[in-house]
Amino acid sequence: MEKLQPVLDFFLNHQKLLGYSTVSLLTAGSERVFSVVVFQCPCNSWNMLYGGVFLLIPALILFLLGLLLSARSWKVLTGCCSKGRPCRCPHGSRLQHHLRVLGFVTLGAAVAPFTWIAVALLGGSFYECTATGIPILQRYMCKSKGEECITSLLKVPCLSTSSPEEMEILTSLRAQSQVFGWILIASVFTVALLSTCIARCRSPVSVLQLAFWKIYLEKERQLFENKAKEHASKLADRNLKSFFESTELEPFQTPSTKAWDNISSLFAFNPKGNYYSMIHKYVSQKSHSESIKSAEGDIYPACLQFVDGANAEVQIL
Repeated sequence: MEKLQPVLDFFLNHQKLLGYSTVSLLTAGSERVFSVVVFQCPCNSWNMLYGGVFLLIPALILFLLGLLLSARSWKVLTGCCSKGRPCRCPHGSRLQHHLRVLGFVTLGAAVAPFTWIAVALLGGSFYECTATGIPILQRYMCKSKGEECITSLLKVPCLSTSSPEEMEILTSLRAQSQVFGWILIASVFTVALLSTCIARCRSPVSVLQLAFWKIYLEKERQLFENKAKEHASKLADRNLKSFFESTELEPFQTPSTKAWDNISSLFAFNPKGNYYSMIHKYVSQKSHSESIKSAEGDIYPACLQFVDGANAEVQIL
């Protein structure tokens, strides 16, 4: 077990990067399968619609699936419009933080769609089919050549043997597709690098405290899951025992709805209190009457977005 510890530590320290890499590899593999096995350009007036659907619709589905599977998005939205609780909708700085969290969720969900589009553009098949059906490109490539040129252009993606002129068109379209693909990849990595640098530069804590913070949250998540299972098992055992044996319910202490609501809210960093999670903040301040959701001096650093996602899978999904 000790020999595996460095491997486990590596996965723990780079789980976000490894997760995005896995999603990207699976998406790239799926795109290759689709382009080889499923995609068949019709080579007629349907070219633009057919190619565009294969290029963009799977990306849209992957994006919506990413939003659906994001625990942090449900942490923001759950209960915000429930009946009898009109004050649940955030306002002011908390509203800005909610929108910022949803923005980060959107960026995370966009990894798979961008990967699909980039790999598809590098392959070129979808773009070749789509481009030959776009009227503007048709008029540009067939300038003063008549309708026969447009008809021939639509069939270019399907030709196994092409004339030098048709091969030149096909090569040009493939080059355009690959250039757009590399531009998209470079743009995504540039934005990711700049946003990471800006977030780290504005961090209110040091790099070593960030490392400790992530270790603490991982341990808290593991213990929370174990304690939740143990507590739920005891509660279920008490209820079933009372049901089958027709006995009075024994007293059982369990967190209130307000307590669950407090620890499920989004994390806000405050220099006055050194708290590492909402559970940590709640147990430290539960004897006080004021709400732990917001306080004077709260800030929402982008580099601490991982705090809201630490227990989200256990708490929400």
